[in-house]
Amino acid sequence: MDEVFRALADASRRRLLDSLNTRNGQSLRELCAGLDMTRQSVSKHLAVLEAAELVTTSRRGREKLHHLNAAPINAIADRWISRYDRERARALADLQTALEARPVSSPRFVYTTYIRATPQRLWAALTEPAFTRRYWGGVALRSEWTAGSPVLWQDEPDGEFRDLGQRVVVAEPYRRLSYTWHGFQPEHAAHFGWSAEELAARLGERRSTVTFDLAPHGDAVRLTVTHDDFSPDSEMYRAISGQLDGSGGWPELLASLKTLLETGEPLPEPEPAVTAGA
Repeated sequence: MDEVFRALADASRRRLLDSLNTRNGQSLRELCAGLDMTRQSVSKHLAVLEAAELVTTSRRGREKLHHLNAAPINAIADRWISRYDRERARALADLQTALEARPVSSPRFVYTTYIRATPQRLWAALTEPAFTRRYWGGVALRSEWTAGSPVLWQDEPDGEFRDLGQRVVVAEPYRRLSYTWHGFQPEHAAHFGWSAEELAARLGERRSTVTFDLAPHGDAVRLTVTHDDFSPDSEMYRAISGQLDGSGGWPELLASLKTLLETGEPLPEPEPAVTAGA
């Protein structure tokens, strides 16, 4: 946490974060063009931000893209805001500037966190129904976890498993898991207060894809979640990134996963979850 505060203390590094908050997923060349800084200076500042985990990277062909990472900001919120017993969802909403901004083109959500667990145990937490039910708002996920197999959702302990059209893309145990995401469901209209016309418009969004990359890191696992291939101006993107009121999105869900694996108990639910919207 000290590294986070040191990284944020520099005005130039805050400008870099502001630039990524305005348009996430920029290359070094793009960041240099948008700021009055030399390439060498930008590279040095990015190295500090990466070391503090405020920036994470991904590859697009030969390009290295930089993304604002909300995990350290959420850790700060957990440390102090929880002491005043505030609702977690509201705390995350107050920290919305630390989450990924919505670009005009197809947005991409990238989130990196470190979890004290083995890759095997984290894989089990991502794929076994008994695990997912504990941190995913009561939802159990079931699949054969082979390429092409469906990912089924069970909203209630005695309910049927539903096929929402999600399919496994990649399943490399203990290393990488990727599957297509669902579209909005009728229950979202009531939860978010949408009209029938608004729901119909959102049902037209294309399917996105979520990918979990696991890498050993000492006695922990570096987990990077990449959720992309959204429609431009996607409402689903705003839901999974926690930018819609009533949706904690991936930041809240992954914080609950981390807490479960490290303490044995997930984060308490502030209110009943809308299962199909993360």
